[in-house]
Amino acid sequence: MKKRYFAEIAYNGTEYSGWQIQPNVLTVQEVVEKSLTQLLGYDISVMGCGRTDTGVHASQFFLHFDLKDNHSDLEKLTYQLNAIMPDSIAVFRIFEVGEEAHSRFDATLRSYVYKIHFGKNPFEKHSSFCVFRPELFDLDLMNDAAKLIMSYEDFFPFCKTKVEVFTFKCSVTRSEWIQKSEKNLEYHISANRFLRGMVRLIVGMCLNVGSGKVSLAELKNCMDEQKRLPHAWSVPAEGLYLCEVKYPFV
Repeated sequence: MKKRYFAEIAYNGTEYSGWQIQPNVLTVQEVVEKSLTQLLGYDISVMGCGRTDTGVHASQFFLHFDLKDNHSDLEKLTYQLNAIMPDSIAVFRIFEVGEEAHSRFDATLRSYVYKIHFGKNPFEKHSSFCVFRPELFDLDLMNDAAKLIMSYEDFFPFCKTKVEVFTFKCSVTRSEWIQKSEKNLEYHISANRFLRGMVRLIVGMCLNVGSGKVSLAELKNCMDEQKRLPHAWSVPAEGLYLCEVKYPFV
């Protein structure tokens, strides 16, 4: 009888072409599936809680998979997986769930953080977006823009082009900028679901508002009419992290 398991993992997305398996490129899903298959001796497929893009990181990510037999020593399986997978992927825990539990469809909330640092820093090159002239950005205006989008439930202006989705509706429950230090800034956003490229486009919009390239009135007009923003900017992937996923049973 098959048993279903969840795994909580984290990964540095720098060397991967996103989460989902694709031909001719290295992805996180491929590495996880190959590692489980190697350990267990038969093909294992995994389903992730979402699809991060190339270069995007995850400090918390859940996936599920089915095994033929019951595994009582899940700590050992966790240890073995960590031993054979690259340092860019870590497994925190594996636990049994109900046979109908689904890592993607059962998630009730997802949260992302986008990290920015000011000035060149070799230690943050692949983990944060560098802004060389922070004085050009008005943080109060950026927070006004971040708060404004929480008044809406349709987010067509913040979806990548040529993406087929059944709805542009998202319930955003958090959207704010936080000054972490003199040289570090973070954007935090939480919602029940996200559109493809949504967070990076929102961050770019906030930076454009903060630098005066887009006004709050223009933003409101685009959200009211659900049309593309002027000077739309999808910021680089290295600053983006999926940082929290919530389930009713976890």
